[in-house]
Amino acid sequence: MKKFLMIGTIALAASAVAGSAVAAEFYVVRDATTKKCTVVDTRPTTTTTTIVDNGTFKTKTEAETGMKTMKVCTSN
Repeated sequence: MKKFLMIGTIALAASAVAGSAVAAEFYVVRDATTKKCTVVDTRPTTTTTTIVDNGTFKTKTEAETGMKTMKVCTSN
């Protein structure tokens, strides 16, 4: 019984570590219609929005800061 509990605990710990290793990504995207830039947490799949420059960031704060320096986002 202890053996099964030990294996279950190890499996649970391994899945928790693997789950946290998948980092969230944030994207700076520009809407083709409105010409406005926004930060989103999912990769755009439509043709109406595109990722701006190298607009992939690890945190939302980094994405918002990066958006302020992107010429296409600040020229509006």
